[in-house]
Amino acid sequence: MVVDGAVTGAIEAGLMVLLGVRKEDAEADAEYLLDRILGLRIFSDEAGKMNLSLLDTGGSLLVVSQFTLYGDTRKGRRPSFDLAAPADQARALYERFVELARARGVRTETGIFQAMMSVSLVNEGPVTLIVESRLG
Repeated sequence: MVVDGAVTGAIEAGLMVLLGVRKEDAEADAEYLLDRILGLRIFSDEAGKMNLSLLDTGGSLLVVSQFTLYGDTRKGRRPSFDLAAPADQARALYERFVELARARGVRTETGIFQAMMSVSLVNEGPVTLIVESRLG
């Protein structure tokens, strides 16, 4: 990730997490999401099967705050961000997610909250998932 021409976060093997926070989200949601993400068996084992988690592989996280994930495009031509949490709440849960990941021993890199960032991704594999803490 680059902000104002400076690299603010970069990883090698691991996962990029585009983290959106809804108004209804709380600290328990951040804890749940982190646990789910770290435990997903989506990396290949020696037989080529998706059988290893990020924790198993020793991979890293690149966490990007992304309120636009909760942009509702069902009406009109301009997305509504009514579902997205206000900046103070979103920042607190984003920072808590990162803090929890680091406390679990996972190398975790970030951008700068609310900054205009240039984000690059090399996706080696067919896996892109949406992980939510609650249904609907």
